[in-house]
Amino acid sequence: MAYEVRGVVARGKGLPVSVETIVVPDPGPGEAVVDVQACGVCHTDLHYREGGINDEFPFLLGHEAAGVVSAVGEGVTNVAVGDYVVLNWRAVCGECRACRKGQLQYCFNTHNAAQKMTLTDGTELSPALGIGAFAEKTLVHSGQCTKVDPAAPPTAAGLLGCGVMAGVGAAINTGGVQRGETVAVFGCGGVGDAAVAGAKLAGATTIIAVDIDDRKLEWAEQFGATHTVNSRETDPVEAIKALTGGFGVDVAIDAVGHPKVFEQAFYARDLAGRVVMVGVPTPGMEITLPAIEVFGRGGAVKSSWYGDCLPSRDFPMLVDLYLQGRFDLDAFVSETIGLDDVEQAFEKMHHGEVLRSVVVFDR
Repeated sequence: MAYEVRGVVARGKGLPVSVETIVVPDPGPGEAVVDVQACGVCHTDLHYREGGINDEFPFLLGHEAAGVVSAVGEGVTNVAVGDYVVLNWRAVCGECRACRKGQLQYCFNTHNAAQKMTLTDGTELSPALGIGAFAEKTLVHSGQCTKVDPAAPPTAAGLLGCGVMAGVGAAINTGGVQRGETVAVFGCGGVGDAAVAGAKLAGATTIIAVDIDDRKLEWAEQFGATHTVNSRETDPVEAIKALTGGFGVDVAIDAVGHPKVFEQAFYARDLAGRVVMVGVPTPGMEITLPAIEVFGRGGAVKSSWYGDCLPSRDFPMLVDLYLQGRFDLDAFVSETIGLDDVEQAFEKMHHGEVLRSVVVFDR
């Protein structure tokens, strides 16, 4: 039996989203239906609406979510009806060349549901990041469901599904921040502040937050930034060097995804330092750096895919830290809203008014 539920749909590039009735099929082999309890409004959803990911409209938006499994298909063993899960977009295949090398966090063939959710007229929907969780129910591959401790509220746990995990992972997994190291984070929205929090968890002693908005810099201090730099007023590279004995930081994280910001991060690191791009650039952006500087500075230049996370390993660990009071996921939640408020939430995000608006489903 298929389910008819309400969901947020982007029908065309740049058009306002609409709340429509969508049809969710019964799960097939390897699939699961999840009753979504909460879903964060992530900048990636706005990228989808603006056509910045691809042009496979209409999209069923939403992907940063937690909920309860309500049905499973044939052969599903990793989750069962009633399990409390965080949804992820890295359901590893276990068979691709990355998985065979034991690098599951880079899986090149991640799983999504084989069946399509549709509008009532049969129009197939493209779920954002293979999830589509701005809906009362969604259909996913069972591997996209990661069980976590149900003591964590869905407004907090769901944020691990994308932005928070991307930022924390950029610091801990990709950047490899170690105890006593120095870190600079460029861009202090949700992902950047999560990178600040990740650097603090890893034991960094100097964490420098960089942004052009003083309000966002204040947010970064709440997550563990020891210093702030307003790059609209001050050259951030020189400011970071002044705060690190003239050397630069061990790890510089670009959470903006803009060539100018990446260049600043590149030059703000110490010799043999690491620079990490976790912000998402738009198609057509290019980075130009002198080859002698790439060679002469040593270290590493990396991009971070989903914080190079392994959901089965990282989600439960971060939920445990949250429940122990060591990782404040609640601080990322600026407001809770309903499905009808997503378009307004995009506007607030665009103007930097919120870290995260979170859609909550009343049942």
